[in-house]
Amino acid sequence: MRLATIEGKRRWLDSGVAALAIAGIAGLAAAALILWLVGDATVAGGFLAAALVLGGAGAAIVRMRRAGGEPVSISYDWELLRVMAESSPDGIAITDRGGRLVCANDNYEQLFAGFPTPPSLPLAGDGAGELEVAGRTAWRDGQARVTLKGNVGAIEATITRAGQQQDVLVWRFAGRTVSPGLPARLMEALDGLLGAQLGAAGVMAALITAEGYVISANAVLKLRAAPSADQPVIGEDLARFLVEDKAGMVRFGSEGAAANPLRLVQIPLADDPEAPILVALVDSEPPIGGGSGDGIEALLMLMPFGVALVDREGRFLQMNSAFARAANVDAAAPPIYPGDLVVREDKSAVADAVRRFASTAARSTDLAVRLKDHPDEPIALSIAAARGLGDAAVLLSLKDNGEENRLKREVAQATKMQAVGQLAGGVAHDFNNILTAIIGHCDLMLMRHSPGDSDYDDILQIRNNSNRAASLTRQLLAFSRQQTLRPQVLQLPDVVSEVSNLLRRLMGETVTMEVKHGRDLGPVRADPGQLEQVVVNLAVNARDAMLSTGNSGKLTIQTRSVPIAEIRRRGDIIPTGDYTALEISDTGTGIPPEVLPKIFEPFFTTKEVGKGTGLGLSTVYGIVKQSGGFIFADSRPGRGATFTIYLPVHTAGVPDAVTVAAQAKQAARHRSGDLWGSGTILLVEDEDMVRAVAERALARQGYTVLAAENGEAAMELMQGVDRPALVISDVMMPLMDGPTLARQLRKIHAGIPILFMSGYAEEQLRRSIDLDNVAFLPKPFSVQQLAEATRDVLIAQEEAPRADA
Repeated sequence: MRLATIEGKRRWLDSGVAALAIAGIAGLAAAALILWLVGDATVAGGFLAAALVLGGAGAAIVRMRRAGGEPVSISYDWELLRVMAESSPDGIAITDRGGRLVCANDNYEQLFAGFPTPPSLPLAGDGAGELEVAGRTAWRDGQARVTLKGNVGAIEATITRAGQQQDVLVWRFAGRTVSPGLPARLMEALDGLLGAQLGAAGVMAALITAEGYVISANAVLKLRAAPSADQPVIGEDLARFLVEDKAGMVRFGSEGAAANPLRLVQIPLADDPEAPILVALVDSEPPIGGGSGDGIEALLMLMPFGVALVDREGRFLQMNSAFARAANVDAAAPPIYPGDLVVREDKSAVADAVRRFASTAARSTDLAVRLKDHPDEPIALSIAAARGLGDAAVLLSLKDNGEENRLKREVAQATKMQAVGQLAGGVAHDFNNILTAIIGHCDLMLMRHSPGDSDYDDILQIRNNSNRAASLTRQLLAFSRQQTLRPQVLQLPDVVSEVSNLLRRLMGETVTMEVKHGRDLGPVRADPGQLEQVVVNLAVNARDAMLSTGNSGKLTIQTRSVPIAEIRRRGDIIPTGDYTALEISDTGTGIPPEVLPKIFEPFFTTKEVGKGTGLGLSTVYGIVKQSGGFIFADSRPGRGATFTIYLPVHTAGVPDAVTVAAQAKQAARHRSGDLWGSGTILLVEDEDMVRAVAERALARQGYTVLAAENGEAAMELMQGVDRPALVISDVMMPLMDGPTLARQLRKIHAGIPILFMSGYAEEQLRRSIDLDNVAFLPKPFSVQQLAEATRDVLIAQEEAPRADA
């Protein structure tokens, strides 16, 4: 965005006022000096009058500026104008009364290859003159419109008078080209290396508008079309440089009738009357042979997009490397017909289109086809009739969109994973309520039985299996990024070191493990326990993959800093920034290409029934994404697999002493075994089974419990009741949810502590709850965990006044 602010005007005005003041003072001094030296009052009076006029003018300007603001320099919010201009797909420019360019957006720069000042723009024909007339009309009438011939097609120009004092013109240019990106690239290429290479091969190339005006041309064409340096080619009609003799031969007019005739080839860049045309001129020694000529071959081979020539029988004559790369052509077995490149269902459509264009003079069309190597990804095959290319009758163009298709697949996969994650999170939340009741009742029953009782082992078995189910729901919540994390600022080598001994035991004696750490690693912010689970899950999967086909292998765990170039190679999925990488690779058989896109989906597994839940990699995916990172799986069959995790470098400072002390105090409370308490607790839970377990558990710890099934019932229960010591409430409830209830209660009892119970992630809830002095207890929880959370909140409430004192 170019901004030429009006600060220059303001400085000019300030300097003018100063100059008037100085001139007035000088006039007074001159009058006094004349009167003293000459003694002529008439001459001295003239100098005095001039001084009064100049001084009065300066004072008037100062008063004008003080009373009504600056009359010449209007204050504009250029940052706001810049944002508004950049949001427009059109080229936008603003000029002032003096015709100076004060603002223009990036689209304007691309459209006119820089920042020329309207109306002096690089337009075909007398476009600049037409635009100047339109500008004068806009100053007079407020607005004007004109259609111009631009570098890449027709341009609709709208000029509007605007500003607080109607003192600026807003120029809006809307191009009507079909594919502006390709002409822009060709313009640069013809001016650069491509143009030089074509010239060395004897090809004169130019990009012209649909009306025939030259947009860009290589140096050879410019030199031969207009040998005189003062005769421009760009912006002129190409036809005026060419002459046609009686035999229909075309030559440059500057070279005369004795020059060799030229073969002229026109390639439309799109099926649109306004689209630009690529023109190639090649010397042709008569008689013209049947082949396409060395110059045309050079032109095709140097094209930045895929081009191929087909004869009247529908056979390939020639294709450039870009076409072969886009179509995945095997050099050892090249195709004979265009239909050999596509799936069986599209063969007849391609053959019919080639036959139709070979016998007609139609311009071009696009045909959606599917290549044999990628049958699920339709691509556009452009077909155009070819004239003047010898045996060639049809020109094919194919875009290499492999990178674009890869990004589309990644976006589609991310969208699907998000939808599945939302479903998994909802299911896990409902299961957490059920498991909370089961685990809680088991805890209460175990309190009434001793290890020697006949029912003790059965109850303990139920509780253990419930905990296994709870771990599965935690994995679902991890996948859906709704798990409660305890993030810390840490170094990845420390996390790997914590689990290294465990991993060596898990790998066994036949799998060797190598750990490598890079230098200058940036710290990351994540839950160390969850990162350890990520490393263990990936390592165990790698071990299973290696041992499934043999009895040995090598596991490599590496941490390293990530260069910016690597981030850019990953595409637009991962934003540019500083990352620390964790790589886990193996020497197994690798992951098949058809399986690779599905490996992070929940319940997807290639293991035998009963040997895996299919939640290991989905858990890894969720933990990494919830930690703000990215994970990629790269694999080639037979060469093993590599999982790369990118975690953003944490740039905030380390925790201060107060935070560390608070964390240590919290840990000391958890180590304490005294869970008994007293006081009244308001318990609000809409699930009857959860409410019953929590009420009995809290009563057994010595608390007086007031239970309510929803927020409205809790407010009624609080009428005429003394302030409770603590409120324990579910977050998601019908009608009045937990946060709303907390706000209503704090209007009655200011600062009352709140303990929220929820199956959702604490980080997610804290972003949506704007309350202080609240704690969270994730579901499912045991009786012990409920008692500990209650005790911690009450102790913190007791210490708060002492901390403030």
